Amino acid sequence: MGLSTNGKRLFIARHGETVFNKIARMQGQAEVHTPLTWEGCVQAKMMGRSLADYLGSDARPQLWSSTAGRALQTLAIVAEEIDADWHQTRRDDRLLEIDVGSWSSRTYADISAEIGPIVDMEHKLFSVRPEGGEWYTDVSARLSHWIGEQAFTQDMLVICHGMTARVLRGLLLGRAAMEGFDAPIAPSLAQGSMVMIRDGVEELVIDGEGAGERA
Repeated sequence: MGLSTNGKRLFIARHGETVFNKIARMQGQAEVHTPLTWEGCVQAKMMGRSLADYLGSDARPQLWSSTAGRALQTLAIVAEEIDADWHQTRRDDRLLEIDVGSWSSRTYADISAEIGPIVDMEHKLFSVRPEGGEWYTDVSARLSHWIGEQAFTQDMLVICHGMTARVLRGLLLGRAAMEGFDAPIAPSLAQGSMVMIRDGVEELVIDGEGAGERA
C-alpha cells in the first residue's frame, strides 16, 4: 500500500541530460558541476511545458531540488515554464544521487574493464556496490528521513536524479524491497520523463525520449 500524501500531488523527475550522461561518465555526488547539454535543456523545457499544461490554473507546487547543479539547472528551466519562483527552491542533500565513491568522474566502460560488469542490465541498477560509495539501502534511508519530515500540505515538484527518483518513487508507492538490492525501487523511466504520485498512485505526466538513468 502506498504512502498517504494527504491528497497532495508530488511531481518527480530527474535532471536533464548532462555532458557526463552523454559520454556515460559517472557523476554521483561529485562536487564538480556537470551542466546540461542542449538536449538536456530541451528535456527540461518539455517537462516544464507538460507540467504547465497539467497544472492549468492550479496553484504552483512547492519547489524542491537536490543540491547538485544539474538538478538546480533543470528546475530553473521547469520553473520558468510553469511561472514559479526558482528562488524559493528548497534544496536538500538527501535528494542527491547515489554516492558512487571512487567511481566518480570515471566512465562505465573504464570501470567495467577494470573490475568486470557493474550494471544489472535487466533492472538498470548497479550489480555491485561502488567502492567507497552507497548502496540502495543507504539511499532509501535518507529519502525515508526526508519523506518523514514532509507535512504534505501542498503539491510539490521534486527534481533529483535517476537512481534517487526510482527509490523515492518506490517508497511513495509502497513497493516491497527488490531482491538483491534491499530497497523499494520503481521501474526505470527515460530521461525527460516526469511522474505524479498522489496517495500511493502514480501517473505519467510526460514520457521522455532520453536514455535510461545514469548515476
